[in-house]
Amino acid sequence: MARPKVGDIERSNSADKMEKILQGAMQEFLAHGYASTSMDRVAEAAGVSKATVYSHFQDKKGLFKALIEKLARKRFYSILGSQPLKGEPYVVLRRLAATALDQMVNDQEYQSFERLLMGESARFPELAQVFIYSIAKPAIETITKYLTAHPELNIPDPEATARILIGSLVHFVITQEIMHGKEIIPMESDRLIDALTHLIVNCAE
Repeated sequence: MARPKVGDIERSNSADKMEKILQGAMQEFLAHGYASTSMDRVAEAAGVSKATVYSHFQDKKGLFKALIEKLARKRFYSILGSQPLKGEPYVVLRRLAATALDQMVNDQEYQSFERLLMGESARFPELAQVFIYSIAKPAIETITKYLTAHPELNIPDPEATARILIGSLVHFVITQEIMHGKEIIPMESDRLIDALTHLIVNCAE
């Protein structure tokens, strides 16, 4: 059996340390906010030296951006997949909406990170823009491309329709979960999913 190469071991160790740093950073940012989190805190939470943190991430802003990008990859590929959307519109759109809501509603870390971003966006708008660029923009583009590829839906503005779909799902999660409003304006997620799918697919009729 071939022994692992030194370079492979070093890359594996580096990846493990980076993951520990990102986990420690997430813990600290959620507990203390962006402004009050220091690289010293992150290093302690990750169980690595401060020098190790800086060897992977230039500064706190770069570390926070890396966290956003990691979250974006997880969220984007788990919901939209790595391949272009294909299939019958009613099935594809309903599955997409259901998967997105299920993951956003049941992922407490994602909700906490959303709260953090919204709370810090006034002081650090460039960090909020990374979130929009990494998550919202590719999602809008992917769904717009799918809707454009289905002229039978008779949608005059696929991009605006994609924004309506995504915006409705995000608004549902914000009002029901992030801002704790589900007892004030309760609604089952299936009702929203059915209504959105019906509105988009029945434009063709």
